[in-house]
Amino acid sequence: MMKKLLIALTTTLVLAPNVYANNFKDTDHAIDYRKSAFGLIAYNFGDMGAMLKGKKDFDAAVFASRATNVAALSKIPHEGFIAGSDKGDTDALAKIWTDKADFDSKMTQFQENAAKLAVAAPGSDLGQIKDAFGNTGQSCKGCHDVYKKD
Repeated sequence: MMKKLLIALTTTLVLAPNVYANNFKDTDHAIDYRKSAFGLIAYNFGDMGAMLKGKKDFDAAVFASRATNVAALSKIPHEGFIAGSDKGDTDALAKIWTDKADFDSKMTQFQENAAKLAVAAPGSDLGQIKDAFGNTGQSCKGCHDVYKKD
């Protein structure tokens, strides 16, 4: 069952950006779209982080729900990085479009790590959960360090 889920998720990750790449009226719409998705990711990820750091009570069901949300949301922002959307109200650097293959690779890594976090989260192995959370966070940071304004 898990193998089928991972195959379906991988297929979705590969095909989704190509299917939706031209659904925006203009670049401002694409920027708003991806910023909204990133905001939801940050909220869910931040809530999990607060639980893991002891800043709020750890609730396994809420944590698992947040992890599932991050995995689903991780697929959304990539399609909003359309040509020309490096200008406007955005923290995205133009380097995204000049080094698109690397950016795409980093986005895919984030999506894969988020999917692994969603699989680990319902388990009882806190070490595995923390590792999956850390890997997801590192993939976020890896992209932000290169492709996002400070």
